[in-house]
Amino acid sequence: MNIRIQKLAEQATDVIEIVNPDTGVTHTREFFDKEKFAKLIVIECAGLFPNVYVSLETEWGHTPVIAEDYIKNHFGVE
Repeated sequence: MNIRIQKLAEQATDVIEIVNPDTGVTHTREFFDKEKFAKLIVIECAGLFPNVYVSLETEWGHTPVIAEDYIKNHFGVE
């Protein structure tokens, strides 16, 4: 797997500790947040085009938009 993707996967993984109230034993679990991972990928990809404009065809003709904003908006990422 690509190193950058591995780092994003690590960022999307949370470690939670669960304490058994009866025994007091603590268990550690990893929780992979798929939504967070997808969001991180979208942000990473969109960030490659911060000053690039694309032309979208609308009912009013061609409208220039910033590619980074368009990509984030397309996936509903802030």
